Order: sequence, then C-alpha cells, then structure tokens
Amino acid sequence: MTIPHDLLKNALALEAASRAELVDELLASLEPSIQAVDAAWADEAEDRVEGYERGEIDSKSVHEVMARYKPK
Repeated sequence: MTIPHDLLKNALALEAASRAELVDELLASLEPSIQAVDAAWADEAEDRVEGYERGEIDSKSVHEVMARYKPK
C-alpha cells in the first residue's frame, strides 16, 4: 500500500512542530510499548528533579562531568 498523495502533501505542509507530533503519534501506534518506556522515564525525571529540589541529589556542571570522560 502506498501513502495517498494528498495525505502526504497535507502532512508535509504542516509546521515542523505539528509534523513532529504526527510522527510521534504514528510511531506510538506501531509500538505501544514505547509509551510505557517514555512514561517510566518521565516519572524517573520527575523523581530526580524533586530529589534535587529537596537537597537529596547533588548537581555537577557539564564541565565537571565531561572532564571525567576525557582521555588521559
């Protein structure tokens, strides 16, 4: 099956943000398990931010982190 020309033409005419949202929706329809992984990472990110705000997690500058991975 090929993509109907009008559908593709209309999709390509969308603004970049709308095209990205369309791609996300199409991919999610093919791989529903990705949504579960995304949700788990969103929860993890929120937990880390909250931990940082409570003072339970320290932060480091990007320079400190990158210095750890520079070859010696």
